[in-house]
Amino acid sequence: MLKYKLIHPEIIGFLAGAGHGAQVLIADSNFPANTKIGPNSSVIYLNLSPGIPSATQVLQAILSAINIEEAAVMQPEKGDEPPIFNEFKKLLPPEIELKRLGRFEFYNAVKEPDTALIIQTGEQRLYANILLTLGVVAPK
Repeated sequence: MLKYKLIHPEIIGFLAGAGHGAQVLIADSNFPANTKIGPNSSVIYLNLSPGIPSATQVLQAILSAINIEEAAVMQPEKGDEPPIFNEFKKLLPPEIELKRLGRFEFYNAVKEPDTALIIQTGEQRLYANILLTLGVVAPK
């Protein structure tokens, strides 16, 4: 039996095979996953119903299983910072700052060959997409 919060077998398999520097996108329900997929990406659709699961629930589970070295979000062109960004910051390790990318810059980052997995959630909040870069596990 697994000890961490992540128990989805396909996601665990993709993370195990991804390695240092690979990227994983946790996407909200508005993200166009089918048209923004990279050459080495797979999509897992977890969007069971509106809001379920949320992007933050998926982020918590993912962070229980991997180390990350970077996190990027899609910055709106105008207006205030989306409230979801503060929720992401609270969940991320304290040394990780959110890298802000414009919409098309974010789409291009997701389409890079290093993106191994897109996890589509049922998240309804706007700009609730977070692109994680996997870190290393240091030897003990």
